[in-house]
Amino acid sequence: MKQRTTALLAASALLAPLASADWQFRSRPDLAPPRLNITIPATADVEQGYLFVAPFAGLPDTPTEQHGPRQAGPYIFRDDGELVWSGYAIYSIWATNFQAARWRGRDVLFSFEGDHNPGYGHGHGHVTFLDQHYETIRELRAGNHKLLLISTKLDIATGKLLFEWSSLDHVTPDEAILPINPGQAGSGYNSSEAWDYFHINSVDKDATGNYLISARDACSVHKINGTDGSIIWRLAGTNSSFDLGEGVDFCFQHHARWLSQDSDEEVLSLYDNSAHGTEHGGGKEVHTAPTSSGKIIRVNTRTWKAELVQGFYPPDDLLSKSQGSTQILSGGNALVNWGSSGAVTEFKADGTPIFHAYMDSGDLGVAVENYRAFRFNWTGLPSEEPAIVALENKDGTAVYVSWNGDTETETWRFYELTDEYGSRSFLGESRRTGFETLLHVPGRRVGRVAAEAVDALGGVLRGTGVAKIEQEILPISAGKGRKVPHPQVVESQRPGEQVLEKAKSFWED
Repeated sequence: MKQRTTALLAASALLAPLASADWQFRSRPDLAPPRLNITIPATADVEQGYLFVAPFAGLPDTPTEQHGPRQAGPYIFRDDGELVWSGYAIYSIWATNFQAARWRGRDVLFSFEGDHNPGYGHGHGHVTFLDQHYETIRELRAGNHKLLLISTKLDIATGKLLFEWSSLDHVTPDEAILPINPGQAGSGYNSSEAWDYFHINSVDKDATGNYLISARDACSVHKINGTDGSIIWRLAGTNSSFDLGEGVDFCFQHHARWLSQDSDEEVLSLYDNSAHGTEHGGGKEVHTAPTSSGKIIRVNTRTWKAELVQGFYPPDDLLSKSQGSTQILSGGNALVNWGSSGAVTEFKADGTPIFHAYMDSGDLGVAVENYRAFRFNWTGLPSEEPAIVALENKDGTAVYVSWNGDTETETWRFYELTDEYGSRSFLGESRRTGFETLLHVPGRRVGRVAAEAVDALGGVLRGTGVAKIEQEILPISAGKGRKVPHPQVVESQRPGEQVLEKAKSFWED
């Protein structure tokens, strides 16, 4: 698996079309991650951790409309917008629900990847797990293939089906909010246009083994008995078990999650879309509130009343007609992802926004969407070598280095290679402040250079390959022609030979 990944990444780095690069990183010209458009910079109240997102391109208004992001996939960002890790070319173009977790005593990443029907939100694919080295360790696929509205629980290690629940066994179609005739949830004329009367979009499990299921097209959340599948209670919709207090009502929601459970009271969070329809005004839409919102709701199974604990409302009056998530963080803050509106906000517990960003900026920021967003602590220890390039310019030599996914490097040390036996002399060091680090050597040409990643305790984490200096030529936009600097050029092999050798090992594996 590692050998395949390395070969494919090497090929994509060296053979990627020039149009895919946007010159963010000289050492990794193959990467063109979204540039976060931060409209509310993170305050001191923002909780610790990185942002986990997986932006992708929504449907354009016209077939020729340009929309982004250029490289859809899962990403890890800092609050200041600096890239930590790009999962482009590791996961497929449509990756959703990208998160960090603990599995069998170790930290992992996981995300759904595959393809989807954007009109109805139906996905086709599997869940892929990566370790801290960003190597694939597991792929989890559904246990059955029936075309029903089904929730399943699978064993990660074996893929064995542990629990399955079908909505048609427990909920009649007359609880649907969207009727069949307008076709907003499918016309029902054939299997491709099946009427999606329920639409399960999230499942959570409590300590006693019961499940919390969000039914988007029924505008309701159901608590399901984890043994026999019976419905314990319904929240909202046409057949609610609770009287709804002011502000509780929601519709077309996503991402229902338990927060706490006592004998009579249960507290949950969800993302209230309050909208359903096409993303760009080309079709019929249904709105139940002026904006979307994140919500914390308390239900009482003795009084059978539900009350709004806290609402989280968008700074820019966003109304997302699909997708979205609400994550209540350990310190009480809430991270709300605005789904098809392509934005994310962190709020204090009282609903005050303390960070807000759009998934992309510039002309390509139009129609960028993001299914869910999260904040997690994460330690990344990439197995791939750091990338390095040395560029000669009129002021001397500029050396750029980066290491995709690394979270531990504090400083980069740079060395000039002085002879054919690998002898080296110290050039200098630069404190790492972002994804890519620069060392400028003024007034002279450095023929061959290498670098070391150094952690906070002074230990060397990894060394780069040896980069031979090349002439810096600016992109066309600067009026100087165009040339892509090759990352991590090893003196003993030309880049094309490296790709061919790695590709050969890939096919022979």
